[in-house]
Amino acid sequence: MSDAVLSQFTQTVHEEEKKSDKRFKVGIIGTGWIAESHVESYLDMDDVDIVAMADLIPGKAEKFAERYGVKNVRFYPSHKEMLDNEELDAVSVCTYNMTHAECTIYALNKGVNVLLEKPMCVTTEEAVEIIRAERKSGKILSIGFQPRLDENMKMVKKIVQSGELGEIYYIQTGGGRRRGVPNSTFIEKKTAGIGAMGDIGCYSLDMVLNAIGYPKPLTVTGYTSDFFGSNPLYNNPDDAKRFNVEDFAAAFVRLDGGIILDFRISWAMHLDTPGDTVILGKKGALRIPSTECWNGSIGGPMTIYHDVAGKQVETIVPECGNKGKGLFYKKVRSFLDAIRDGGSAPVPSNEILYNQAIIDYIIKSAECGHELKVEIPEI
Repeated sequence: MSDAVLSQFTQTVHEEEKKSDKRFKVGIIGTGWIAESHVESYLDMDDVDIVAMADLIPGKAEKFAERYGVKNVRFYPSHKEMLDNEELDAVSVCTYNMTHAECTIYALNKGVNVLLEKPMCVTTEEAVEIIRAERKSGKILSIGFQPRLDENMKMVKKIVQSGELGEIYYIQTGGGRRRGVPNSTFIEKKTAGIGAMGDIGCYSLDMVLNAIGYPKPLTVTGYTSDFFGSNPLYNNPDDAKRFNVEDFAAAFVRLDGGIILDFRISWAMHLDTPGDTVILGKKGALRIPSTECWNGSIGGPMTIYHDVAGKQVETIVPECGNKGKGLFYKKVRSFLDAIRDGGSAPVPSNEILYNQAIIDYIIKSAECGHELKVEIPEI
């Protein structure tokens, strides 16, 4: 191991939460499972008041607020009624995927800052419309990719951006689960729109695309299947009947700058992992161990493969600890801090547009059976 190389990537994590007199009036759109982490984070902050909740299912938001002990909340049957009747600083959009665009655009048009859960939406066109509304509003829109705040994910980017690997030309990434098909609104197109790619694949894409500066996707050859989710041998029979999204996806993506992205993601398969993430550069390579079910971090110490003084060596990069609050808290806090300080979105929409376009074009390519050129409308 080269201590000189490794010393470039040592770091001390400093966490200091800024204090201010501003109080944020926050609304929650959608009170399902993912909203739990948002509410728990907001309740842990001294400068936040959750004043409104909206959910399409009668009584669901009321039960949700009662469970978390949230007092003095007004409840609405839709995001429109809430946004039409409340003066809010921010909303968390925690609805199912197919309504992400609708809720986010309406909130932005009302002049409200938005923390939008992942995936950004379902299609490229929806992502473009969201960004148009964001730019017109001048408000903060941040997308819910909390793994970016993981110290190991930051290290991946730091290694790539340091130049230690040289010019990047090939990336293999993905991951998934041997058996891990969810249920509820995740498994139907009418609510989710997309399956494993929207649930965990977007995280895997963000890990590597963020590290290399989010180059534009140029072409996509995609494949999807639903062999496990739709099969009562591997899934609850009732869920299998209504399952109509992908539980596995693979793609070969050409990125601007001559970079090739080889991507695979799975909710279920006869394998524990489709492989580690590998980033190949002209000076060196980085191996990132896969996790058991793609949990938003890494599966162990990373390895840099390179030449030092004419010898082939491996530098082990130890795992970084995450100090202080959890990643969901940090995601919410960084969003509110950007609003307070007039800063930029922690996870900007113009980057996640490319993430969404890759997912969308994997679906489109799989449907037509050939490579497609990625077309992104002007914003």
